[in-house]
Amino acid sequence: MEDMMKDQVDQLVDYIMKWCLWQFNSRAWDRKDQNEGILTKTTQILCDEPAENDTPADRCYWVEAVMLARDFKSTYPWLSEMDNNEIKLLMQGLKERIDYLTISGSLNKELTNPTY
Repeated sequence: MEDMMKDQVDQLVDYIMKWCLWQFNSRAWDRKDQNEGILTKTTQILCDEPAENDTPADRCYWVEAVMLARDFKSTYPWLSEMDNNEIKLLMQGLKERIDYLTISGSLNKELTNPTY
């Protein structure tokens, strides 16, 4: 089961790395906020839960999340076989991996430059 979840996370990571420009924001805090906002709202959409859209940032993340959820569903039919708890675990694993790849594991020194 763990190997299957890792493979599924890898598939979603691969999709984001190939098709999503939001991952390339130039500051670590921007990437952290975007990863959290977009992937949380994507999870809510995939689980048919309401998403808050009170702020302009929330609405921006929601639009990205709607497109990402739609693309995930059409590209990965195995998502429709998962229950909400499984989706939430999958998406948490995805967020952790994306955070590592785009923030904490990134060699891009501009991410932590305080004057940038």
